[in-house]
Amino acid sequence: MTTRRAVLGAGAALIATGQAFAASPAYPRIGRIRRLSPELDAIIAPDAVIEQLADGITWAEGPAWVRKGGYLLFSDVPGNALHRWDAKAGKTDFLKPSGYDGPPTKIFREAGTNGAIVSLAGDLLVCDCGNRGLAKIDLATKKKTVLASTYKGKKFNSPNDLVEVRGGPLKGALYFTDPPYGLEGLDASPAKEMAFNGVYLRRPNGEVALVDGALSFPNGVGLSPDGKRLYVAVSDPKRPVIMAYDLGPDGLPRSSRVFFDASDLLKAGGPGLPDGMKVDAQGRLFASGPGGILILTPDAKLLGVIETGGPIANCVFGEDGKALFLTSNHVVARVRTKTSGLGW
Repeated sequence: MTTRRAVLGAGAALIATGQAFAASPAYPRIGRIRRLSPELDAIIAPDAVIEQLADGITWAEGPAWVRKGGYLLFSDVPGNALHRWDAKAGKTDFLKPSGYDGPPTKIFREAGTNGAIVSLAGDLLVCDCGNRGLAKIDLATKKKTVLASTYKGKKFNSPNDLVEVRGGPLKGALYFTDPPYGLEGLDASPAKEMAFNGVYLRRPNGEVALVDGALSFPNGVGLSPDGKRLYVAVSDPKRPVIMAYDLGPDGLPRSSRVFFDASDLLKAGGPGLPDGMKVDAQGRLFASGPGGILILTPDAKLLGVIETGGPIANCVFGEDGKALFLTSNHVVARVRTKTSGLGW
């Protein structure tokens, strides 16, 4: 099986500035925004540019914007580090090691944290590949608390991405994915205890339920604004799709379908695979895929692609809610939008 980073390949993009919302000449401009529909002009201005903010990362992932303090956190998963970026100090270390901190082992190919969000309660929630679970990190003390590490008595593979339910009876619940990317050997790893690569729901009381155990390589996750539709990216070069699940009151799917098939984009040579994603206030997806960040309407119309020149693993809205930060291979980048991320 081709590994995710090998397929996502080499490429470029970097992260851009901070509290000054206009593009700054202090940051290099990279890539382009490919417009496939005039509808995109209402979402990203025709003169918008992509700014490179930081580089020197092994594999940038898990961007999370911290409103209290106004800074970006992002992971270097194989580098086992969490970095911080702000306009004044640039890129600095936040937590290292971010994931596995035990004696040397050959179990892991990616031992750091991966997907990350700032919860409604203000905590940093991470998919901790190296410790094979979900964890909460206190932003002030950096103390880590395990939220989930097993399902039916078996260790997770290497949790990858997560999203929080923002309202209703399941407020505070977490959907997360568990592919084998953190394990050396992937599905063939002798340390792998699960017979599948799952999508899960962690309920507010800590109970973990299986959402889907049939996907080959589940990766990024997102929720519609009403919380009734779950999106899951599948980072499989043989089936590069984004799935959609219609959720019942218990948070589990009543039906599922392929929402978007990225096979043609992959065949055309676009770098990357379906990976991380974010949803804006209107329900549009900003989803990693072959070529960059795919901008999709709620009915799966592709409006355009944000291209940095390389694979983009994930993105997050930050600053005033209209700056989209991109983690792209060895760099972090930023582009201004006219829309706002969900929850702003």
